[in-house]
Amino acid sequence: MAAKKKYYAVLRGRKPGIYTEWFGPEGAQVQVTGFPAAQYKGFERKEDAEAFMRGQAVDTLPVGGKGKKVVKPPSALLQASSEAEDRPIRVYSDGGAIGNPGPGGYGCVVVYEDGSEAVFSGGFSLTTNNRMELMGAIVGLEAVKGRGLPVLLTSDSRYVVQGIEKKWALGWRARGWKKSDGTPALNADLWERLLELSEAMDVRFAWVKGHSGHPENERCDTLAQAAARSGNLPPDRGYGASP
Repeated sequence: MAAKKKYYAVLRGRKPGIYTEWFGPEGAQVQVTGFPAAQYKGFERKEDAEAFMRGQAVDTLPVGGKGKKVVKPPSALLQASSEAEDRPIRVYSDGGAIGNPGPGGYGCVVVYEDGSEAVFSGGFSLTTNNRMELMGAIVGLEAVKGRGLPVLLTSDSRYVVQGIEKKWALGWRARGWKKSDGTPALNADLWERLLELSEAMDVRFAWVKGHSGHPENERCDTLAQAAARSGNLPPDRGYGASP
């Protein structure tokens, strides 16, 4: 279980500073939601949050002969933030399965161009981590399809992000859903849906480290876990049919 974050450092937002609450009228969420290219991160220690505000890095460096932590904004988070400069719609997604395969869920948070939000989640009785990561991205993009604005999708799944950004999925599709070594590419049904969405929109995918204090990623994780643990989940028919 990820450690609870006690300090939220808002490096770029409506009112930069260090906050001890995420929700509420005086919390950090108000400062960053809907703010273009917001930069923020949660920390367990106040000194780490202060170092983040100074632009220092999280690393172990020798100080006085002993190792000491200093903090820098994680590159993945900054990548997502810089991309958001000209991408007014942001989609955050996550997914997972208990047991993998097992009961699974996905969650996504959509932040529209006017700063308003929409939250989506769902689950299946038997599925996999990767299928739920894909479903989270698909549902998020379906929610903004047709708005005609650039989109940034942030996920902690390298499988999803690299599958699109490194064009792996395009290659699998071109080979009839085969990998370069001739073995079947898994989850072809969901990759087909995600490719169709990404090709119909101006969307970029950015990776962020999971359980690292990224607020929207943590929210998506909570949504996905709750969905996976809910009762009366439908079957994931695509899981049984995937290669």
